[in-house]
Amino acid sequence: MVFRKRKRLSDGTVREYPHYWYKFTRDGKVVRRNTKQSNRRTAEELESTHRTRLARGEADLPTGKAPTLAAFNPVLTSRSGKARSAEFYASRLKALLAFPPLANARLSDIDETLIEKYLASRRETVSPATLNRDLATLSKALRLARDKKLIHGLPKIRREPGEHHREFVLKREDQNAYLAACPDPLKDVAALVLETALRLGEALALTWPDVVFEAGKGKKFGRLHVRVGKTKAAVRVLSLTARAADILKARKATSTVQWIFPNEKQSGPALVNSVGHQHKRVRDRLVLNEGFVVHSLRHTALTRLGEAGVDVFTLKRIAGHSSVTTSERYVHPSDSAVEAAFERLQVAQGGHLVGTPAHKRRKHVVVKRSSTRSKKAA
Repeated sequence: MVFRKRKRLSDGTVREYPHYWYKFTRDGKVVRRNTKQSNRRTAEELESTHRTRLARGEADLPTGKAPTLAAFNPVLTSRSGKARSAEFYASRLKALLAFPPLANARLSDIDETLIEKYLASRRETVSPATLNRDLATLSKALRLARDKKLIHGLPKIRREPGEHHREFVLKREDQNAYLAACPDPLKDVAALVLETALRLGEALALTWPDVVFEAGKGKKFGRLHVRVGKTKAAVRVLSLTARAADILKARKATSTVQWIFPNEKQSGPALVNSVGHQHKRVRDRLVLNEGFVVHSLRHTALTRLGEAGVDVFTLKRIAGHSSVTTSERYVHPSDSAVEAAFERLQVAQGGHLVGTPAHKRRKHVVVKRSSTRSKKAA
């Protein structure tokens, strides 16, 4: 049974607490829990989960005091375990712990109300995008606490509205001026990203064994192997356009190390931050839009592929996206493209059959059957 606690006040009014509780009897014992949820359906799901665990003979849900968020202080990382992901989560967790009410709250006491207080304290100083990264980190930490059986329920965490995606696309008339102003290695990195739609980190991680200049059997272009990426989908093989091949061949002629874009000491690949600083200096010198970040080069390449009529599934493979939903933002089919699709369907189904009136086909069958019967009768 799910219910909300009520308390009669001295003035005769009844106060109803925001969180739902549940109560049931199991093996003669009363089980009673505060779900820390203000949504009735979520509370009912928690009750059902608790009943199921007891029916299976699994350990009861925790009843002791959970640690505070500051004491828990988990080490968070992505599924791939990349160091940059760990650094990202650590920086966002530091921001969460800088808010004392949240840092000193027990994990079981973190609810929608406390989360809203945190958001209210930060809205004036940071963007919605930053707040959503904080919320994602908090959600990951609480899920980890649940997996460790420190808590048994999760608060409902809603994304902060107003986040804007980077939509800047480099105009073709600005591209030559930008590339001409770029120093090494930014110039070649930017040109290669515009030709391949690579992520900056993927481009900088390339080594010469990843490049095959000769076209394979039945192929028109050479190949570029992306062996390490953001997700499993990022591992892929891309075709080398003529310009991309020229860029890489020119660097190959003077290269003495395995990395295509080495750092100044030739001891490893160039750093993402270093290339980013180069880009910012060029952008400011040319007085280009502040929305033009290094990632905009990849966004520009994907946008141009979408405008060229590349279908969403091919675009997903080229971009190394994990979901086709991410690729959809680059594809905008026109009316003529839709009509052309139906034209191809007509050809695939046999154009001479498509559109044949149904009554004519039936008439043809009837005539055939009648002639057969007349032959038998004869």
